[in-house]
Amino acid sequence: MKNNKKVALLACLFIVIAAVFGVAFFALRPNTEEGSKSFTLEVILADGSSKEHKLSTDAEYLGEALLAKRLIEGDMGDYGLYINTVDGVTANSTNQEWWCLTVNGETWMYGVDQTPVTDGEHYELTLMVGW
Repeated sequence: MKNNKKVALLACLFIVIAAVFGVAFFALRPNTEEGSKSFTLEVILADGSSKEHKLSTDAEYLGEALLAKRLIEGDMGDYGLYINTVDGVTANSTNQEWWCLTVNGETWMYGVDQTPVTDGEHYELTLMVGW
């Protein structure tokens, strides 16, 4: 009988902890904007050259907008969309190349499919070399 109470107590504790984490996730994630938004995507290559794209979208998330414009390609993984190709340039994993997302030149802790599109924002995808 004591073991059943312990199991029930642990199950309730697990449910409460899961609920707290769920609420925190939804409360702390970046907010999205509805409607048409204009933004800039700068593609920066490993040699330092860059190209800017002025874009408009009704999409809520950057990944959705860039996929619709056919500016990125990638594979869905456990952590969201892993970008392989940007503006026709494919990262070579054998050379430890990968695409890094920054916003206004600042480190960004979310992937493109978790990044809200904000009107007037400047996003950068930089081809990085080395893990």
